[in-house]
Amino acid sequence: MYALCAMSQACSGRSSGGTAGTGGVAAGTGGSKGGGGAISSGGATTSSTGPNSSGGNVQQGGSISSGGAPGYGGASGSGGAAAGTTGDSALSGGEVGSGGKVDSGGQVGSGGQVGSGGQVGSGGQVGSGGQVGSGGRVGSGGSSGSTSSGGAAGASCPSAVIAAGNTAHTIQSGGRSRTYQLHIPGGYTGKTAVPLLVDFHPHGSTGPAWQNDSPYTKVTDPDGVVIAFPSAVGDWNVGPCCSDGVDDVGFAKALVKEVEGLACIDAKRVYAAGFSMGGGMTNYVACNAADVFAAFAPAAFDLLQEIVATCKPARPITVVSFRGTADPYVPYAGGLSDLVKPINFLGAVSTMKKWADLNGCTGSAADEGNGCQGYAASQCPDGVEVVLCTKQGGQHEAANASLTWPMVKRHVLP
Repeated sequence: MYALCAMSQACSGRSSGGTAGTGGVAAGTGGSKGGGGAISSGGATTSSTGPNSSGGNVQQGGSISSGGAPGYGGASGSGGAAAGTTGDSALSGGEVGSGGKVDSGGQVGSGGQVGSGGQVGSGGQVGSGGQVGSGGRVGSGGSSGSTSSGGAAGASCPSAVIAAGNTAHTIQSGGRSRTYQLHIPGGYTGKTAVPLLVDFHPHGSTGPAWQNDSPYTKVTDPDGVVIAFPSAVGDWNVGPCCSDGVDDVGFAKALVKEVEGLACIDAKRVYAAGFSMGGGMTNYVACNAADVFAAFAPAAFDLLQEIVATCKPARPITVVSFRGTADPYVPYAGGLSDLVKPINFLGAVSTMKKWADLNGCTGSAADEGNGCQGYAASQCPDGVEVVLCTKQGGQHEAANASLTWPMVKRHVLP
């Protein structure tokens, strides 16, 4: 897990692998500030890439020797792998446990087959959508397939097939050299258009480090999803903060364009997700790049009061947010935060309602089971959805990807 440290605080690093024993694992599944990532004095490493030094070892009780602020973040497991190469790496939290797999809510197959709300062929979706079972909803999710082949009709597959695995890439964007890590799942053939997910890292991390800790890879690999893990310049520029003068929205668009030239990507199934500051970047991209991304999944970050007036998506959009009620850094009820610089959060429920209002959804949010509530496709234009999934007692945590991804992937660009 990662910390959103104040600008005046020292931040410690860790290895890019971030696995237990090498990058440090904070004990405890709840990831509370006191229980999972207590900070002792001294011993912070200053390396931006190397492993924690002996001064920064994580002990059995979950303490980490660092000078940084209590962290938070999200790899799956009981506490999450420590990541971050320039920011705080004191950890607390972990991937959602109580949210769990979508068992009671019921996921149909790997996201629903035709007739129960799923996908048509490789992409587009029929109009019923949604999850089936006590927690799901029938006949309300998903948007109508926008092409006869399920959204992939316009895909152009590169003649050279990129190999499965993880590779580092550099592109020019906004007059800067920008980097990202590209994950190609096993079984990729380069002959069939697949979805692309852009997964934004939290404060204090990088693309390569977040690749190891993101909750999405193990959930999306069975669907053949290519994932790009971009790196910020210090931090993501989400409007009022936190990397002035950096055009991260332009970078996100340029990254998508390049990956479409490297792999066989269905341009109608490009998605954005992120945790903490990465969740803030996901919201900001939703406001400003709805023409590129089909749906959005921010975690542990709400809309900011400072950007609401200028948040004008080019079309109705699907947003599936994940939040913890006991988040000590991004208050669930909203309000002022000075974690990085003074910013005002709308709050989890108010953010959901604001997205519904921006989309032109009607009626009220309904309970969808599994801790989720929201506005169904039948309430919103173009079959989009606005959903808030809440973990009661949850800390500052990455999303339960097993819960959010099935909802995100059933949407395609019109």
